[in-house]
Amino acid sequence: MTLEVIGAGFGRTGTLSLKYALEQIGFDKCYHMLEVRNHPDHTRLWREAHEGQPVDWPAMFEGYRATVDWPSCNLWSVLAETFPEASIILTLRDADAWYDSIMNTIYLSSSLRAASEDPGERTSGQWAMDLIWNRVFDGKMDDRAHVTSVFNRHNEDVIKRVPADRLLVFEAKEGWAPLCAFLGRPIPETDYPRVNSTEDFRKIFPAGSAKARE
Repeated sequence: MTLEVIGAGFGRTGTLSLKYALEQIGFDKCYHMLEVRNHPDHTRLWREAHEGQPVDWPAMFEGYRATVDWPSCNLWSVLAETFPEASIILTLRDADAWYDSIMNTIYLSSSLRAASEDPGERTSGQWAMDLIWNRVFDGKMDDRAHVTSVFNRHNEDVIKRVPADRLLVFEAKEGWAPLCAFLGRPIPETDYPRVNSTEDFRKIFPAGSAKARE
């Protein structure tokens, strides 16, 4: 089995909904940040990959046909070269809405876990800080202009570098039609997945949401 779909979009651009959508139309399983919980040994491998060390990607993605979200989206170009037949999907949303979302959900969660007194939580949170917030955004998460600029540059880079026939630029609100047309799959009779909104996240992490409202 080899990767057939590579998601290049940052987290909080509908990536969890896309994971479920891809699995529903036959790309099962789809890797996502949530999968790291099921593969704790992958945390070391992802760190090494982000440091430029060689990684056995086919072994990493054994059993998976697609990958979306962080941490793989940071290395989308490496994965695109490793799996040259894979299609690339760039998930997008309004930059300011995206910034508000990450600051009230996954960045907040990472920060709280990194400061936790629990060693396991602290290690997990610091891993996310190192690979995403400090590496990608230079640790300047309170600077909206900087973070949204990084977001926009990333998206522009993907669009510029990926051949048009290999790339789908996609927003979750577009639903099944463009996704299924791009991947050559029939449109399911069920609605396109809509999961992990900011409200959903706050229900899962109530302590974080309380702090976000202070």
